[in-house]
This record gives sequence, C-alpha cells and structure tokens, in this order.
Amino acid sequence: MISLKIPVGLGVNVQIIYILLCILGLILPLTQFVPWLSLRGLDIPLLLQEATSTHISAFAWADVLVSGIVVAIFIVIEGRKLKMSRLWLPLLCMMVGPSLALPLFLFLRERHLCRTNNSI
Repeated sequence: MISLKIPVGLGVNVQIIYILLCILGLILPLTQFVPWLSLRGLDIPLLLQEATSTHISAFAWADVLVSGIVVAIFIVIEGRKLKMSRLWLPLLCMMVGPSLALPLFLFLRERHLCRTNNSI
C-alpha cells in the first residue's frame, strides 16, 4: 500500500519551489516581451501577426491560450472549493501568462492548506 502522508515540513519546501517557479514564470516570458514592446510599442495587430506568422509560433500561442483557459478554470473551481481568498491575484497574473499564474495559485493553495491543517 502506498502512503499518502506528507512529511512534516514538506509544505514549506513545496512553497519555496512554487515561488521559484513564479520567478521563472515572470522573468522568462517578460525577457522576450519587453524588448519586443520597447521596439514596436503596443501594436496588437502586429503582435498577433508575428505570433501566428509561422506554424511553430502559432502552435506555441495556441498551447498557451488553451493552457491559460485551463489554469483560469482550475483557479476558480479549486479556489472556491477550498474557500480560498485573493483568487483575483493569480487570475490577474494571467496577463503575464499561465507560467506565472499557475505556480502562484499553487503557492497560495499550499499555504492555505498548511494554515487550514494547522488550525484543526
């Protein structure tokens, strides 16, 4: 039989991993977008044209779009189920992308679960 008990202190270690992933999820996309934005300005039609100009870039954007929808739905459903507060924060981070929003939500979820389990 497999034991599903979480060792003491694992919640904090997982939270650190999620924060590190948040940093990566913020920095990596912005290192690509900010230089583009500084050269071209906020030209949405050009952004969409360049984002879909090749099959591989269209594939990547389609993947991000579907992932973003899934992450947003997961945040709302899981957050409500656990009665979490501040769900607006990871949803707002979807403006950067799911690479920031998901690890931030998982961090907030883990912290919520640790607090809930400690108060029992």
